Amino acid sequence: MKTHILVIEDDQDINNLVTMNLKAMHLDVTSCDDGQEGLDKALASAFDLIVLDLMLPNLDGLEICRRLRANEVYTPILMLTARDSEADRVIGLEMGADDYLTKPFSIREFQARVKALLRRVALLKESPAEEILSFHDLEINVGQRIVTLASAPIELTTTEFDLLTYMARRPGHAFSRTQLLDGVWGYQHSGYEHTVNSHINRLRNKLEIDLDQPQRIKTVWGVGYKFVEA
Repeated sequence: MKTHILVIEDDQDINNLVTMNLKAMHLDVTSCDDGQEGLDKALASAFDLIVLDLMLPNLDGLEICRRLRANEVYTPILMLTARDSEADRVIGLEMGADDYLTKPFSIREFQARVKALLRRVALLKESPAEEILSFHDLEINVGQRIVTLASAPIELTTTEFDLLTYMARRPGHAFSRTQLLDGVWGYQHSGYEHTVNSHINRLRNKLEIDLDQPQRIKTVWGVGYKFVEA
């Protein structure tokens, strides 16, 4: 089966450019230019990736992210936006976007981000169904993509799950932000370390009891982060 991408972008020039280049990558593409229509399509059909503009008529990209995750649709989302502030990026990630690309962007970088996200989707499908990582009251079922803490399920986005699993497979190892970007997101770009920081903060919010003294995901000053068997 071919990989199917949903593009939700109201700027017709960008929509056409993105669609044309995705098709050049031999991907099936469904596109629309309206937020509500895009949400309806995303809820009605299974896609491998959603390319989502932030500013859309009828329903903006942040609200689409929020509603998809609320409906347990964890399709990877690559958000496109003309807004370049760190606050906007963090909000997009907190709403459930997996990656963030600021307009104007190069087609090469866009294609690299798409390939990285699709590689992660492919790796997920290949994960051994029986692989389970257990750490006292925290359990990560890699094959089923289920995380439980004290027997209670924890809802994680695609990227949050991938980041947690990547670190938990090597407990105690200190990862730099660059290593995490490369290993989880599949690319290395200076200036995108904030993406790692945002996802670490979101994981801590879901896994830690005391955010001032995290016990599972610790900061290694001058290096990055490590997962600890709490």
